[in-house]
Amino acid sequence: MPLRGRPAALLPLCLLCLQAALPLRGHRGRYAGDKVIRVVPESKRETQILRAAFNRLKVDLWQPSSPFHIVEGTVTDVRVPQNTSRSLLPYLQQADIPYTILISDLQKAIENQTGSRTYRNRRSLSEYNYEVYHSLEEIQGWMYHLNKTHSDLVHVFSVGKSYEGRPLLVLKLGKRSRPYKKAVWMDCGIHAREWIGPAFCQWFVKEALQMYQIDPAMRKMLTQLYFYVMPVFNVDGYHFSWTNDRFWRKTRSKNARFRCHGVDANRNWKVKWCDEGASFHPCDDTYCGPFPESEPEVKAVAHFLRKHRKQIKAYLSFHAYAQMLLYPYSYKYATIPNFSCVESAAYNAVNALQSAYGVRYRYGPASSTLYVSSGSSMDWAYKNGIPYAFAFELRDTGHFGFLLPETLIKPTCTETMLAVKNITLHLLKKCH
Repeated sequence: MPLRGRPAALLPLCLLCLQAALPLRGHRGRYAGDKVIRVVPESKRETQILRAAFNRLKVDLWQPSSPFHIVEGTVTDVRVPQNTSRSLLPYLQQADIPYTILISDLQKAIENQTGSRTYRNRRSLSEYNYEVYHSLEEIQGWMYHLNKTHSDLVHVFSVGKSYEGRPLLVLKLGKRSRPYKKAVWMDCGIHAREWIGPAFCQWFVKEALQMYQIDPAMRKMLTQLYFYVMPVFNVDGYHFSWTNDRFWRKTRSKNARFRCHGVDANRNWKVKWCDEGASFHPCDDTYCGPFPESEPEVKAVAHFLRKHRKQIKAYLSFHAYAQMLLYPYSYKYATIPNFSCVESAAYNAVNALQSAYGVRYRYGPASSTLYVSSGSSMDWAYKNGIPYAFAFELRDTGHFGFLLPETLIKPTCTETMLAVKNITLHLLKKCH
């Protein structure tokens, strides 16, 4: 097929030339001259060209997470290393595939987002600032502090240890009004670079504690339910994203045969494990791991959820970015048995969210709303008896991507809080 004036036969040859320009993948947090570009393939031809190019180049796909998820008419955001951009961008021009540069110099964008103050010691925990991003050490110190200062509503415990030996801390939040209560599980930071997730989990706890005395809805939630809140699921990866590589996604487990580290903790669950939308290659960002629950983080949380599955009625996982509220299934195109109740909860939640600042969220089954992926925590939770399982993709839609400015933490968390409260109050009603 002719490529709008360019011979198609030239493209494979150009693609082979591109591979020679590949930089080493060990960036050590330095992204000077790297760009983030957006491409929206308008045909099957363009989709195939992009899949082939990005798969061979091993570029860092921000949205979607794998070349296999690139489909006609959908947004594709990709980080292009400086050396690769010198070849890739002319290649896209030659193929007559338009693109937009979202970020022209990624290192400058990182420095503008955080500056030196993000890495500076914070003030005392009594003056904890919820409108900045916090390191793992700060977050875990904050959790222990709440355990001491709010012992009537907060209990911190560990469900296990990470690959590198860090505690996997969870906050149990709620009034100890009776021995048995229904519960909601919330986790953030499965993917290390999605910093807005842990920021929201902290915001939720802060709001719950501050509003318990003055907000009847919050009092009802904490009296009738327990909340298990895990602010940082992927503790090793999150720490690494602060100290070595801002855009690290996976865990930090080592592979015996490859030098590549880590597994995608949201492809490692025992539900259609390593089927469509996951990779068997240890160097890929969607690597499913050597076997289900191979990652100690996933195994520990799965064990806790299995143990408490009769109590836990909702599973909420917070990711970024895309502005979506997703529910099962992710691994297949099919309607869940309790679709009407879940759909109703999602509809009301996104409307509540929009009421704050007018921000629109898409909602629906993950497979058709986002893309098909196997081995996800949301699908696993649903298949293991938790009737309401949701995955939030928080702000934004790509202008900042993973570098959401700290100035947007408050509005993002404020609107998301409305959605979570709405889903929680939905649980306390009988769905017809």
